[in-house]
Amino acid sequence: MKKMMSPALVVLLVAGLTLTGCATKKFVEEQVTAAEERGDAKIGEVQNSVEGNQKAIGDLEKTDAKFAKELAALSATAKDALQRADEAGKLAKGKFLYEVTLTDNDVKFGFNKYNLSDEAKAALDVFAGNVKKANHNAYVEVQGHTDSIGSEKVNLELGYKRAEKVMRYLNMEHGFPLHRMNVISYGEFNPIVENDSREARAQNRRVTLIVME
Repeated sequence: MKKMMSPALVVLLVAGLTLTGCATKKFVEEQVTAAEERGDAKIGEVQNSVEGNQKAIGDLEKTDAKFAKELAALSATAKDALQRADEAGKLAKGKFLYEVTLTDNDVKFGFNKYNLSDEAKAALDVFAGNVKKANHNAYVEVQGHTDSIGSEKVNLELGYKRAEKVMRYLNMEHGFPLHRMNVISYGEFNPIVENDSREARAQNRRVTLIVME
């Protein structure tokens, strides 16, 4: 003979199952909600990261555009100087600051001469004072130029001697460290005007100082 469960026991079992089902459903819903919230937070983090990267890229593009514009405005010899200094690892910031050209009218280089005149020394004193005041760690390239009278070889040597005289003066009289300077000669190969008159040739006999950091 089969035993029958009392109505009270049946009610208790059903209630227990119902409560368990509700608890399980609630737990699942809570876990799903938490997961969605974590997902939203993760998405937010990714979005913030993407936006930050886009801003950084935009800033970099602006900087590159500004640098390209500044580079385009430089003289050919200033660009050369910047590249040489960068390749030699001499620049901390790889930045061009300014250039100063001392023509024969300023420094009074005589024909086929490279010794510094009093006018040249005075001009270099002013230059050195300005560099020391504004750019303590500046790197300077001294470029020597000549007119076209004489052979190419002689003019290259003459341009070098003029530039070296300037470098030595800056070192000995103003304490510019030699490792923060470089000397190069363009000889007659980079005239600023045609060598067709005495006045024009005087302009081409010059020393250019490129200041970088």
